[in-house]
Amino acid sequence: MTKYLISFPSEAMVIAEADMPAVSADAHAVIEEAKAAGVYVFGGGIHEGVDPVLVAADGSVSPDIYPGSDLKGGFTVLEVPTREEAVEWARKIAVACRCAQELREFMYDPAS
Repeated sequence: MTKYLISFPSEAMVIAEADMPAVSADAHAVIEEAKAAGVYVFGGGIHEGVDPVLVAADGSVSPDIYPGSDLKGGFTVLEVPTREEAVEWARKIAVACRCAQELREFMYDPAS
C-alpha cells in the first residue's frame, strides 16, 4: 500500500474562534475513523512556537533553515491502497477542518 501526506498550511485555516471547538471535534472524528479503518499512520500539527533548526551533514546545528522552507500547519499520513481512497480521506479532512487540503504521495521504499 502507498502512504499519502494530507496537509494544509496554518494560514489556510481561517476559522472563527467560536467555531474552533466544532472544527476540532470534527477533525478528531475523522482521525478516529481513519484509525478504526486501519489506514492512519501519523498526524499532528507543527508547533509554530518552537523555532526550527538545520542539522548539517557534519552534525552542526544552525538556526538558519533552507531558503523558502516555511513548514507549518497540520499533517496527516495515511496508508491506503489507491489514490482515489486517499482523495476521499483528504476530502473528509477538508470538510472537517473547513479548509482545502494538499495531497502528496510518498515514493515507495521497500525498507520503510
